[in-house]
Amino acid sequence: MADEVKLFRTWSSPYGLRIVWALKLKGIEFKTIFEDLANKSPLLLQYNPVHKKIPVLVHNGKPVCESLVILEYIDETWNEAHLFLPKDPLGKAKTRFWAKFNDEKLLPSMRKASLGHGTEKEEARVLTTEYLKHVEQLLEGKKFFSGEKIGYLDLVFGWMAYLINVLEEVSGTPLINKEEYPLLSKWIEIFYEIPVFKESWPDRDKLITKFQNYV
Repeated sequence: MADEVKLFRTWSSPYGLRIVWALKLKGIEFKTIFEDLANKSPLLLQYNPVHKKIPVLVHNGKPVCESLVILEYIDETWNEAHLFLPKDPLGKAKTRFWAKFNDEKLLPSMRKASLGHGTEKEEARVLTTEYLKHVEQLLEGKKFFSGEKIGYLDLVFGWMAYLINVLEEVSGTPLINKEEYPLLSKWIEIFYEIPVFKESWPDRDKLITKFQNYV
């Protein structure tokens, strides 16, 4: 009997998109259920009663919540090919550290640096510059964050390949330049063109319209 896999997400969320990429890289068939977070479905509330948010992966009727947790679940459940996480404990620990850094530091800071106002925006820009230097260093001597092939951190940082350009256009302020971040800029170019990712990018015009409402 084939696995039944469903993914609850929104059209624009980077957290849901990383799960789409993971499932596609693993060759897992799944059904997408798009949620309206202003009017959450009873199923979403049933599957994620604690946080009541996306993404939620439902595998054979059993839900898994929180995108970083879902990525690990996918990697451990379908482990025949293309493993995302390092095998050694130290490698896994470092990977989890930088994934948390992205979700708790870099992504929120970059949003504030683009869409914030006044002092909050200026402080966020300073922090974002500091955070991006760490990300640049992670790519030293490597094609991808995980080495020569796409791995866990590439999926986590993948939002930068499409969202940074959108945020720059909406805010009218550059966030990344090739001179300061050559490795990250190159990674973005490569990541964006990979077919399994490129076919999944959210509609750019819709994203711009969405973020313009925040400025």
